[in-house]
Amino acid sequence: MNQEVMNLFNQQAQPVSFDQIKISISSPEKILSWSYGEIKKPETINYRTFKPERDGLFCARIFGPIKDYECLCGKYKRMKYKGVICEKCGVEVTLARVRRDRMGHIELAAPVAHIWFLKSLPSRIGLLLDMALKDLERILYFESYCVIEPGLTPLKERQLLSEEEYLRAQEEYGEDSFTAMIGAEAIRRILQELDLDKIANDLREEIAVTTSELKPKKLLKRLKIIEAFQMSGNKPEWMILTVVPVIPPDLRPLVPLDGGRFATSDLNDLYRRVINRNNRLKRLIELRAPDIIIRNEKRMLQEAVDALFDNGRRGRVITGANKRPLKSLADMLKGKQGRFRQNLLGKRVDYSGRSVIVVGPELKLHQCGLPKKMALELFKPFIYARLDAKGFSATVKQAKKLVEKEKPEVWDILDEVIREHPVMLNRAPTLHRLGIQAFEPKLIEGKAIQLHPLVCAAFNADFDGDQMAVHVPLSLEAQLEARVLMMSTNNILHPANGQPIIVPSQDIVLGLYYLSIVAEGAPGEYKPDNAKNPMQGVYGDMGELEHALAAKAVSLHSKIKWRWTGIGPDGEPLTKTYETTPGRVILSGALPKHAKVPFDVVNKLMTKKEISAMIDTVYRHCGQKESVIFCDRIMALGFNHAFKAGISFGKDDMVVPENKWSIVDTTRALVKDYEQQYNDGLITQGEKYNKVVDAWAKCSDKLAAEMMGRISSVQKDEKGADKQVNSIYMMSHSGARGSPAQMKQLAAMRGLMAKPSGEIIETPIISNFKEGLDVLEYFNSTHGARKGLADTALKTANSGYLTRRLVDVAQDAVIREVDCGTTSGIKMRAIVDAGQVVATLATRILGRATAEDLVAADGTVIVKTGETIEERHLPAINAAGIQEVKIRSVLVCATKSGVCATCYGRDLARGTPVNMGEAVGVIAAQSIGEPGTQLTMRTFHIGGAAQIADSSFIESSFEGTIKIRNRAVAKNTDGDLIATGRNVAVVIVGSDGVERAVHRLQYGAKLRVDEGDKIKRGQRIAEWDPYTRPILTEVDGIVAYEDLVDGQSMTETTDESTGIAKRVVVDWRGSARTSDLKPAMVVVDRDGKALKLPRGSDARYFLPVDAIIGFDPGATVKAGDILARVSTDSAKTRDITGGLPRVAELFEARRPKDAAIIAEKSGTIAFGRDYKNKRRLTLTPHDGSEAVEYLIPKGKHIHLQDGDVVELGDYIVDGNPAPHDILAIKGVEELAAYLVNEIQEVYRLQGVSINDKHIEVIVRQMLQKVEVTDGGDSDILSGDQIDRTELTDYNEKLLAEGKKPIQGVPVLLGITKASLQTKSFISAASFQETTRVLTEAAVNGKVDTLEGLKENVIVGSLIPAGTGSMVADIRSIARRRDAMILQQKQAESGAMPVEELPPAAAE
Repeated sequence: MNQEVMNLFNQQAQPVSFDQIKISISSPEKILSWSYGEIKKPETINYRTFKPERDGLFCARIFGPIKDYECLCGKYKRMKYKGVICEKCGVEVTLARVRRDRMGHIELAAPVAHIWFLKSLPSRIGLLLDMALKDLERILYFESYCVIEPGLTPLKERQLLSEEEYLRAQEEYGEDSFTAMIGAEAIRRILQELDLDKIANDLREEIAVTTSELKPKKLLKRLKIIEAFQMSGNKPEWMILTVVPVIPPDLRPLVPLDGGRFATSDLNDLYRRVINRNNRLKRLIELRAPDIIIRNEKRMLQEAVDALFDNGRRGRVITGANKRPLKSLADMLKGKQGRFRQNLLGKRVDYSGRSVIVVGPELKLHQCGLPKKMALELFKPFIYARLDAKGFSATVKQAKKLVEKEKPEVWDILDEVIREHPVMLNRAPTLHRLGIQAFEPKLIEGKAIQLHPLVCAAFNADFDGDQMAVHVPLSLEAQLEARVLMMSTNNILHPANGQPIIVPSQDIVLGLYYLSIVAEGAPGEYKPDNAKNPMQGVYGDMGELEHALAAKAVSLHSKIKWRWTGIGPDGEPLTKTYETTPGRVILSGALPKHAKVPFDVVNKLMTKKEISAMIDTVYRHCGQKESVIFCDRIMALGFNHAFKAGISFGKDDMVVPENKWSIVDTTRALVKDYEQQYNDGLITQGEKYNKVVDAWAKCSDKLAAEMMGRISSVQKDEKGADKQVNSIYMMSHSGARGSPAQMKQLAAMRGLMAKPSGEIIETPIISNFKEGLDVLEYFNSTHGARKGLADTALKTANSGYLTRRLVDVAQDAVIREVDCGTTSGIKMRAIVDAGQVVATLATRILGRATAEDLVAADGTVIVKTGETIEERHLPAINAAGIQEVKIRSVLVCATKSGVCATCYGRDLARGTPVNMGEAVGVIAAQSIGEPGTQLTMRTFHIGGAAQIADSSFIESSFEGTIKIRNRAVAKNTDGDLIATGRNVAVVIVGSDGVERAVHRLQYGAKLRVDEGDKIKRGQRIAEWDPYTRPILTEVDGIVAYEDLVDGQSMTETTDESTGIAKRVVVDWRGSARTSDLKPAMVVVDRDGKALKLPRGSDARYFLPVDAIIGFDPGATVKAGDILARVSTDSAKTRDITGGLPRVAELFEARRPKDAAIIAEKSGTIAFGRDYKNKRRLTLTPHDGSEAVEYLIPKGKHIHLQDGDVVELGDYIVDGNPAPHDILAIKGVEELAAYLVNEIQEVYRLQGVSINDKHIEVIVRQMLQKVEVTDGGDSDILSGDQIDRTELTDYNEKLLAEGKKPIQGVPVLLGITKASLQTKSFISAASFQETTRVLTEAAVNGKVDTLEGLKENVIVGSLIPAGTGSMVADIRSIARRRDAMILQQKQAESGAMPVEELPPAAAE
């Protein structure tokens, strides 16, 4: 007996291991099988004895005892009666824990519809019966009868009858001639009698023959739900409840508060209402009450059950005593406070503490300072065990006493326990995986945690009162993972871009910068022509140099000659002499000895960028251990020298340019001039505003440049030696603190301010902070400041939500295999913007695998197919002048669930090929989401010309020869070369015949070069007027007007000050008599006949509204002359969505407000008859297929003319293209390139660097679905959306059987939609719209195979990524082996051949 008792205590509840979870609709039998008894009374507990009432909501007989091993009446106590059922009170003697999992039930006196299947849109019951939700509700809530069997009467089946109609029909046709029912019974009966197979076949036939556009969609929806019921084994009538399950009482507890009151879970109230109404209904039926009373009670029962399941979904919200809505079962699950997000995805952690952080500069990179008191508390169990093992205590109680008294032996033991036991530090908000890292604790006095300065960047921590949490990994595996994967020394590179994140900042940078400054004329400097003392400033030994420094014979900044001893490429010592400074020599002492890390690395001015590059070099060549030691060394050096330098700044360091006021006065005069022009009516209000803002912006920039010139120049003293560099300049230039923009506000002028709406205020702030602002200026500047604070708060929430959606969509992208073997790839080239290279090809392809051999012009292979491009390949690639590389990408990866390592390429955080099981999706989501808070929130109105002017020319970024493609150029009257075609492109060909760059020209651009010209870097290729869109003539001839009637379609205005007449096209569509006009300019010959264009149409140019006409009738023009021009002022002031909203818009794949219209085919444009207030364009494709028609709103400016030729993908109307159009017209690769570039554009503006592959991972997840266009020989219908992998699986089967495969087109889903459509219903339900997801999953009888990360976290098993993926693999191998063994057992052969078993640890 005793042994048994002991065993009882020792057995730990093993979690049930399972591979998949199925959800379906439960049948009444199922509910009864769960139940331990029926609940008949609404009572909870007896108010005198506090014991649960029998048959009530807390009944001990049904749910189990309240105290362990003790029945309710107290007859049986203790464990020896385990399992006995007391004959007096009926309670089983067992653990009280069973009250957490025993369920009860309520037998309903009338059936009730389940509100989720009724009201959760789309209504499942409604779809199944093909009835409107309104009609269903009228039946269920007892307003109308429904005809079930019409018999021989003229009534129709399922016809709704009101009370009067029903009585009239009964009188007319006799009571038994037809059957009509009301309430849930009626719906249940209809559902029971459905013949699903017959309906499904009818629907399939109907879909096959229907011709309308919308009908098949509706039929498809219905067919889908019917198939769901057929496949899942759910019965339709189960959506109507006859039994309601009651959840275990300990999950809806009743808790006594002090003062004799009770706090209860809302569910108890909701259950009580159901039981009360149900019991009343039973009584009324027994008493044969009038129909109307019974019906009212049934309706109330339906409403009570509705409120229990989902309070507030229908009708009024049921509130408790204090007017607070009651939390129903659905509310328990959904939202941030629901079961999924609060308890399953976010849990509280034991063995953790938190405290304020302070800086710990004497720590090593892998250490953190842990307060003794905190460590004592965190490591208690370990200390108890060790005290016991060492014999200091015999029992836990004694050990506890020792620890409480803080005896000296306890501290010794704490030291032992902590040795080599890492702890994890975390700073909220944890925006990326570097927000939680492991350190070795070092015991310190005091109560604050000490943090190493170099890891602050990763945690985004500062020491102004930030707090951090400490967690102790307990198990050996956890300690191992903390040490190997999470240790701060293992996280040197940033996962988002592969650059070092352990980078010195602030003081350290300032110290190193100071150390590496060169000063002319400093004491003891080396002069080559120093005849008196040729050896002055020549040093070869560190000791000697230190002596000289100590004796002040030489300063840190003096130029000296230094003999450096390093390691040569062959590993032999190598000496070289350098001109350098003692400061740089001291810095070089920290460098590891390596052939690839020469003295040149430190022999320059050390700004933050240079330091980062230096750390990167050391990491790539010397490995991790050396880099960590090196980082610690330079940190100490930086702090030391920043402290010794004693840099501080005073008021005189802010130098205000002397000519400030002359510059300001010039600008004021300009502004006055613009005001005058506006008053004279020469320019519009908008133009004046733009010009004024521009003038002040230029003034401000000029002042800033002057000030920077003053501050950065080094002053000489009377001996001609350099004085100390300006402190402010040092701080800013080194990258330690401050920016040119801040310096400008300190010493030049504060400049233009924005209103809260984002517009710029015309009056700038002319003062700077040194001079001080006057009241008006101060008031003007409060606008922007307040807006900034309000934005910050919004931004944090928005950015967090974006990260959450990204994580959700990408969580199951995990590295599953080494190489998927695909041959496709995507083409990468440098990103050029207005002639400037924004992202070089080298940075974009580094660490990616090639999809085809990279071959130089002479035929040598630089990188073979499938190899990763490393740093060592880049010089050869640059030398070969390669412009385009085809690389592997996750977008084309063929791995079934997940991605392969080759397509992904290098793991950026390690600099090595990516490991199996790495959760690349989550890393991508964090990398994109983490900088989200740095992005701006506002959509800016672009002010003035500054923004437009920079996009008005093209400069060459290469040397080479010019070629002109699709040559359509003409010399105009002024003798300039003008591009008269829309597809003219300038190609720059390098000396080796390789195309270096292709620039597509704007229509009407002026070419500065011609075919065959040689061109240098930075030379202008072409330019155009950014403010107007020209309409050009392509032939020489004479101008004639057509439909240009003064006063109807054209007005002539004379400028008073200049006397020049200006003709403008006005909107002629206002009145009926002018609406048929088509104003145009025609180029004619001498006889007045219209000339023909090369493509065959007349030289007739239609003019849009507001076009300014450039020639009078009868004027002679040459090809390339501008007949008319349209001002683009109006087009340019449109809001540009930037920052976070733009990123969200792209990832959600929303259609932009004024989307561009893209040509679907290559072809010729013709204008058709206008339709209502839209222009009609017809595109006749070259390939002879059907013409495409576009209707374009009148306000949009179409910059095409009749007969123009467009290429596939050209814009017919400008604007932002809708991503879906790009996908449909140009395909997946173009879409991906567009999304990647647009998103990168936003981050680049903020100076955030993110690797392209992260965005590609997200885009891959957005493109998982395929829309079936032809079902082939499968049972999948066209219009269905299925997974890409499902499609390939189906097609493999179909092709194997020689059948017709399924055809489909890729669909782009926004990240929210894609998350909700994942295969895993658990993951989708925990994301958003919980009710809808679960309802749908239940109807379909979905099975969750637990493949993603989120589902596994929720069910509490290891995630199938990282170390967890190995465990998952071993499990699956074991499972297969088990299956094989069982099969072989079944085959009666008896003996089992060993060869057929798969190896245990393979794969």
